[in-house]
Parts: sequence; structure tokens; C-alpha cells
Amino acid sequence: MDLNADLGEGFGRWTLTEDEALLACVTSANVACGFHAGDASVMRRVCDTAAERGVRIGAQVSYRDLAGFGRRAMDVPAAELTAEIAYQIGALRVFAEAAGSTVSYVKPHGALYNRVVHDEEQAAAVVAGVVLAGGSPAVLGLPGSRLLAHAQAAGLTPVGEAFADRAYTPRGTLVPRSEAGAVVHDADEVVRRSVGMAVDGVVTGADGSRVAVTARSLCVHGDTPGAAALALRVRAALEDAGVRVRAFA
Repeated sequence: MDLNADLGEGFGRWTLTEDEALLACVTSANVACGFHAGDASVMRRVCDTAAERGVRIGAQVSYRDLAGFGRRAMDVPAAELTAEIAYQIGALRVFAEAAGSTVSYVKPHGALYNRVVHDEEQAAAVVAGVVLAGGSPAVLGLPGSRLLAHAQAAGLTPVGEAFADRAYTPRGTLVPRSEAGAVVHDADEVVRRSVGMAVDGVVTGADGSRVAVTARSLCVHGDTPGAAALALRVRAALEDAGVRVRAFA
């Protein structure tokens, strides 16, 4: 099982994610590319550290929404979104390659991530942007999403992920952040859920039902308070359960 986290979510002197500490335990880094967070200096620093530690670098692409942290619904024309996805990947690739690494995968963020679960046009536009940027990186997203279907159709490698600290609906989608209980805050529960998804392929849904989860990567959100300590606990629990923690890309 791969362990990923959202990193580089700062801007100028403002910092949100515990990049140094998280890069000591995750195997893949979803690096903000400047549209919801991140800037050139942040991207360069995170890529340098990730490359030094053998952590795979992924482009976390978003709607252009710094003020809303990429979590506000937006209607972006498909051609424009394709260009903006390619732009973000290209920006991160400069720093990844300068650090001796590459952009191994692409993962949408926030509102875009949720939109491309069901929206055919937006999902196709994101994949078109990945293709336009070149390099054939893998595409990380929710299992069963339109995003992963379009990625596979385009000849890219689709990779399903699960979320350690997010609540699930009975259909296997994420409970919207606007609803109570969308984020799981109890660290012990996050660890239990992580092991259950990795070992048994199931998680308890928000309604108490057993929800099937098929994933090659597990996400711990970098903006969660105490994210680095939580990620360390999750990794230790996975390894204690006999799960080999390694990058998918």
C-alpha cells in the first residue's frame, strides 16, 4: 500500500502542511502546484526534499482558487481546464526534474477531485491536460470515478486511493466537507480504518454500513492538525498488520 499526503500547501511566508515531517514517512507526495496553494519556492523546496528521501512526486492540480483553497465549486470551460492542468504539471515538473526526480502521477484536489468522480466533461478535460503535459504519469483518484475511466481510456495508469481521515457514503464516495462528520478526527479511529481498508478492503460508512474499498494508495490529509504524527501511526499500524508500505509509481 502506498501512503500519500498533500504537501506544499503554503504560500510565501504562510505555511500549512508539515512538509519535512510528512516526507519522513509517506511514500508519495501530492504537491500543490500554485492554483489552490503553493508557489515556486515551496514547490522547489518540497521537490528537493522528496527527491532526497526517495518519495515519489505527484502534481496536485486544482481549480484556480487560492482564496477558497480549491474547495469551492467552479464552472471552468473544458478547454481552459485542460490548459490549466497542463500548466500546473509543467510548473511542478521543472522543480521535480531539477531535483533529479520526475512527476510520477497527477491527483486532482478539493472541488475538482469531487467533480471528476461523476462529471464526464471535467474528467475528460483533466485527463486531456495530463496527456498534453506529456510524460505519461499515473492518475490518482477515487475508485470507480469517471476520472480513472478516462485515464485508462487514454492509455494512462489509473490508481485508486482511499482516505484514512474522511467519512464515506454507502456508495463509496466521500461525505461532502459541508456535512457534519465528513472528517474523522479521532486518531485511533483513523488508524483502525486505515488498517481495515488496506487489509480487508472495507470501511464503515457514515450510516454504519460496510463499504467496499479497493485502493493501491492511502491518503492522510496534510492540512489535518497533527498530520505528521498521524501518518507515522498509520504507517506503523500498516506495517504491524503485515502490509508492505511502498510507492505505487
